[in-house]
Amino acid sequence: MIKDQNIISTFAKEIVERGMSVPAIFFLESTKYISFIGSQFLVFLGPLATCFINNKKYYNLAELLEDRTNIEFLINEIERLSIKN
Repeated sequence: MIKDQNIISTFAKEIVERGMSVPAIFFLESTKYISFIGSQFLVFLGPLATCFINNKKYYNLAELLEDRTNIEFLINEIERLSIKN
């Protein structure tokens, strides 16, 4: 669980550093109830996406996004990091 939270925190930090906090929160809030379907779509796109992205990280993120509580944690992390900046 702590390893998962570290991965999500790192992902949230990258979102905030790129200035995408507001669009990311908007998107996550509007899609958190269908997060399982979204994560399965990421798995479907995996063979194409992993040509450009690290294979292990991509599938690990897709697995984390299956759980709605992880989506909530990601939203909270983005908000917390945005306030600090």
